[in-house]
Amino acid sequence: MAPATNARKRHRNSSAAASASASASGAGAGPASPSGAGAGAGPASPSAIRRVSSTSSFTSGAPAPAASPSPSFNDSSTADVILSLNPRTSPLDAGESSSSSSLDSKHSDAVQIYLHSSVLHRSQYFDALLSGRWQSRDSSSPSADVLRYNLAVSCPVDAYVTVLSLLYTDDFSLAITSASTALDLLPIALELLFEDCVKSCVKFLEAVPWTEEEESRVMNLTPFLKDEESSELLARVSPENKDSCDEMLFGLIQTAFNNQANVASSKALVAKILREISNRDVARRVLERAFTEWLKVVKESLEEYSSPDFREDHDETEAIQRLNLHKATTYGRHLLWLVERMIELRVAEAAAKEWSEQPNFTADLQKAFRDDSWRYIVPGFPAVMMRCTLKLAQAIAAGNILAARQVRTKLVEDWLPVVIVCKDSGLATLGSPKSLYSDLEETFLSIISTLPMSDAQLLLQKCLSFSTRSTDDCPHLVTAFNTWFRRASRTVPPENPR
Repeated sequence: MAPATNARKRHRNSSAAASASASASGAGAGPASPSGAGAGAGPASPSAIRRVSSTSSFTSGAPAPAASPSPSFNDSSTADVILSLNPRTSPLDAGESSSSSSLDSKHSDAVQIYLHSSVLHRSQYFDALLSGRWQSRDSSSPSADVLRYNLAVSCPVDAYVTVLSLLYTDDFSLAITSASTALDLLPIALELLFEDCVKSCVKFLEAVPWTEEEESRVMNLTPFLKDEESSELLARVSPENKDSCDEMLFGLIQTAFNNQANVASSKALVAKILREISNRDVARRVLERAFTEWLKVVKESLEEYSSPDFREDHDETEAIQRLNLHKATTYGRHLLWLVERMIELRVAEAAAKEWSEQPNFTADLQKAFRDDSWRYIVPGFPAVMMRCTLKLAQAIAAGNILAARQVRTKLVEDWLPVVIVCKDSGLATLGSPKSLYSDLEETFLSIISTLPMSDAQLLLQKCLSFSTRSTDDCPHLVTAFNTWFRRASRTVPPENPR
């Protein structure tokens, strides 16, 4: 904690005499505090003070007066201390001289409270004020034993009255009934060094929910609390480590994927959280981490499927093969969801680069798709992989992902053979819409058009398999070749003479 904050916390641990010194001789001055109360006026004029009846209720939850013969709050017949609460109405009041001998019009709403020194000692502020060093008798009082003090206040006077009334009870539950009330009373209890009230307010705030506004008020008050008082409050709003947001969001994604009962709704909720998260860097880091981890699972599962261990029993090997394919398909669907979220949030650059650097993975896919044994196990697996490729390729072609030349080249170079195998194996209509592969073809041709002509020449020749349908069904391929030949026929202008 900053030095200034430590200084404020030490203020409550030091002698309260310094806080009360300005209130001597009937000219009260409150200590520096979060409530902002400061110096008060001198002895009050009786005609300028609004008398508070001992039977008045200052707050709806104020505790009942203590039973006789104990001193009663605001009992003028037995009081030996008269305290005038002077509300500030102008910032200039804070600089008002404590030597003022009477209240002016700004203090016309001053409230006079009758108190008892035997009770006021519960407050360290009043304990110091009433010490022998600072006592001053009011010679104009009918009783020489009555002390009179002024206190300038900036908070609502009713809140001060409630705190003063709590000096007369040990049960604060009737007065502290909401977070808002506790936050109203806490600054005053801190100002008056009323430790029992401070502890009760803090204990209540620890146990109840806060609104956003109340949370802000709590954070403004914690610097004035002792470390042991503020620790629970700060623990509610302060993460234990700097990676808490990342771990929370990653955990939400994992939970959504594992929620077999209602995975669609869980994914939709996490997608909404991702869209509304204020820190885009957190979303980027978490999505990139999840993408890398889930891609690794898919690759390892497919590798084990493509290279089985035949040392096992045949039936057991077949069961393991089925398990690997199901696992690859499940995590492939998770990858597709992640790709869609990354593109939506425009944080898919790293995913596109990683997807373009998978020569071994695409080789395993080609090997798997040439094998008919998987068709009746996970017929939708090729479509899942191709949709991931299509989403990233379309984002690159549209400029939503600004991919480098090498990324664009490798994406087409490594994934084009997978598309061709799918077409040659008749997978274009197996577990996927017919348009999926047509869209992939058109998108790859668009990306090829962004490459240098030497790279485009090599890749376009591999795209000839797109013409397995009639010529009329593949105008995108014809257009791509025409564009390449038009560019190749362009005459290079001579260099300008210098």
